[in-house]
Amino acid sequence: MTEESWDYVKETWEFIDPTIRDACKDLVLSDEQLKMVMGKLLQEIQRGLSKTTHNDAIVKCFTTYVQDLPNGTEKGNFLALDLGGTNFRVLLITLDGMNFDMKSKIYAIPQSLMLGTGTQLFDHIAQCLALFVKDLGLQDEVLPLGFTFSFPLSQHGLTKGLLVRWTKGFNCSDVIGEDVVALLEQSIARRNDIKIDVCAILNDTTGTLMSCAWKNRNCRIGLIVGTGSNACYVEKTKNVECAISGNYSTDKPYMLINTEWGAFGEQGTLDFVLTEFDRAIDANSINPGKQLFEKMISGMYMGELTRLVLEKLVSVGLLFGGKCSSDLKKRGQFFTKYVSEIENDPKGKYTNCRDVLAELGQRNITDQDCENVRYVCSVISRRAAHLASAGIATLLNKMGEDNVTVGIDGSVYRFHPHFHDLMTAKISELTNIKFDLMLSEDGSGRGAALVAAVASQKR
Repeated sequence: MTEESWDYVKETWEFIDPTIRDACKDLVLSDEQLKMVMGKLLQEIQRGLSKTTHNDAIVKCFTTYVQDLPNGTEKGNFLALDLGGTNFRVLLITLDGMNFDMKSKIYAIPQSLMLGTGTQLFDHIAQCLALFVKDLGLQDEVLPLGFTFSFPLSQHGLTKGLLVRWTKGFNCSDVIGEDVVALLEQSIARRNDIKIDVCAILNDTTGTLMSCAWKNRNCRIGLIVGTGSNACYVEKTKNVECAISGNYSTDKPYMLINTEWGAFGEQGTLDFVLTEFDRAIDANSINPGKQLFEKMISGMYMGELTRLVLEKLVSVGLLFGGKCSSDLKKRGQFFTKYVSEIENDPKGKYTNCRDVLAELGQRNITDQDCENVRYVCSVISRRAAHLASAGIATLLNKMGEDNVTVGIDGSVYRFHPHFHDLMTAKISELTNIKFDLMLSEDGSGRGAALVAAVASQKR
């Protein structure tokens, strides 16, 4: 997005009916509110790192036990398994210095498996792994594997991670509190037709950081703004009090920390910025009272937040002449991709907006209706970008290093037309530390393979 196009977005806000702006005012956060968010988040991060308060902390700051970043000497074939949503990817990455070759395939996870047993889920994953390896003719080679598991994990070592809770619509039985590496290994062993050595389990944020660090040595933070939202960063080893002794090197100065900041907001910590729309989202979710920060930022909820605001504006006669289509009244019918499409309309044009509203059964739309809808979309996405920015500014201030690169992945950051620029501007206002935002080109998959590569070298 050019500066000119964002100036246009801000200019158009002046033509929005003051009653509409008033209805949305709680969704527009001031810098004072964002700084309060930062203060509370820092407090929670420190509680997560501390041995005495870790168990009660909202932002858990899980130890990843990753203490080495890639340095370009990694060589060989490495598998990556990237599980983080309704699809998962299997990748074969061949590394040779700074050259790499990648083959990958995406496999679907049916809704029935997302809500079935843990055994069914991991058997399905093992079956897809076997198909992938056999297609490449590598079933007789021992392949190191990095397992990206994008759900809250309590890690007890590089290859032991216990699921804390399901998120993103998953609710498989008999997995919470269990070691997911062991569950995957058991499913692979039952097949007995491929040779896979699980070298590391990691979160998608860790994978993103590792993937970007391979290209840019200044990368010290990994951020996801997609279906969910989370961040990891490089912490001084001496500050990681909650790490299990014997499972890491005290001689190494740094360790990656998976914050699990999506949980921030629990126990009332974000009540001062929650709106009626956030409370409605939360009440109708499968995890009420949980992951509140994530519900204000991520793609899983952005479309529904927008729909709730639009529905309210129609109900009070401020939009569409007070007439609401049956689809616009249905939960989940306003997709997050619509927000990006509507905000992508060029100056003075409403083609995408009209297409989206037609899909939702809204007829006889005026240009002002389109302008109002775009305003609502921009208020929701702007708040998400600003909250993510407050989180990144908190981590930058905590680390206290200059020239830090933030590796970012996720569909919202990748596809929303203004997200990058909104974050760049707001982080600059919230911290004096120099930083750079870098899009992760290959997602967390390559990062997982790099963690496996570094771990297998260390062995």
